[in-house]
Amino acid sequence: MEKAKPRGRPRSFHDKTEQNTVQSLDRALTILRAVSEANGLSLTELATRTEQSVPTVYRVLTTLQTHGFVEIEEPGQLWHVGGGAFRVGSGFLRRTKIIDRARQPMDRLMRMTGETANLGVEHRDQVLFLAQVETHEAIRAFFPPGTLGAMHVSGIGKALLAWLPLTRVARILDDRGLARFTAQSHTDLASLSADLIETRARGYAVDDQERAEGMRCVAAPIFNAYGEPVAGLSISGPTFRIDLTDTARLGALVRAAADEVTEATGGRLPDAKG
Repeated sequence: MEKAKPRGRPRSFHDKTEQNTVQSLDRALTILRAVSEANGLSLTELATRTEQSVPTVYRVLTTLQTHGFVEIEEPGQLWHVGGGAFRVGSGFLRRTKIIDRARQPMDRLMRMTGETANLGVEHRDQVLFLAQVETHEAIRAFFPPGTLGAMHVSGIGKALLAWLPLTRVARILDDRGLARFTAQSHTDLASLSADLIETRARGYAVDDQERAEGMRCVAAPIFNAYGEPVAGLSISGPTFRIDLTDTARLGALVRAAADEVTEATGGRLPDAKG
C-alpha cells in the first residue's frame, strides 16, 4: 500500500467557519492580544475589552500564565505580557524579512496606481533602495537595488526624516548637507523643516521634482516594534501622470501599503504625539 504523503495543512485549511476554529483558543488569543496592547489591565478591564465573562477571562489568563505568556503585577492586580510571548515573538522575528513582506503590498500598489513602487531604507545617512516593482508604462522611474540617494530630495528619505528624532535629523543634514539637484530641491534648513512637519502631519511625503525634473514621488514610512522608522515605501513616476492634485489620494494608498508592511513585520505605528 502506498504510504500517504505528509500534509502541511488539511483540505479545509481555507475554510474559516466556526466549525474549523477552536473557540477556546480563539478566546485566548483575543485576550492575549488585548493584554499586549495595553500597559497593564485588571481582570475586569480585560473582560470588558474582550466582551468575555470574568470567570472565562480568569481561566484563560491562568492557563496563559502557566506557559509564561502573561504575568500579573501583584500590587495592582494588573496583567501584563510575559516572557513566554516574547520568546514566541522572537521566533517570528528571526524569519521576518522586510523585502519579502513588502513584495505583495508593493505589487498591489503598483497595480492600483499604475506607477513604479519602491522600497528603501536609511543607510549611512542616505536612502538605499532595496527593491522595486516596475510599472508597465514606457516612461517610468528606475532605481535598481543598491542605488543610493540623498535623503532630503527623496520621497522615502523625507518620509524617514519626518519621523526620526530631531537630533538624528540634524546630524544627517550636517554631515550630508543640502545639495541642489533641481530648482525644486530644498537647500536651506527652514524650507526642509517645514516640509517635514507637513509630511508628518499628513502621513506621507511628496518629492515634487526635487531630485529629477519631471518626476514626482509619494512615500510613507515603515516602522519597527518600537515605532521607529526603519524603511519606506513609495511610488514614483512622471509629473504628467502624477499630478499634485492627486497626491492626497496616492498618499493614502502608499500609507496603507506601508502600514501593512509595518504590521506584517511585527512593527507598530508611533503614537500620534510622538
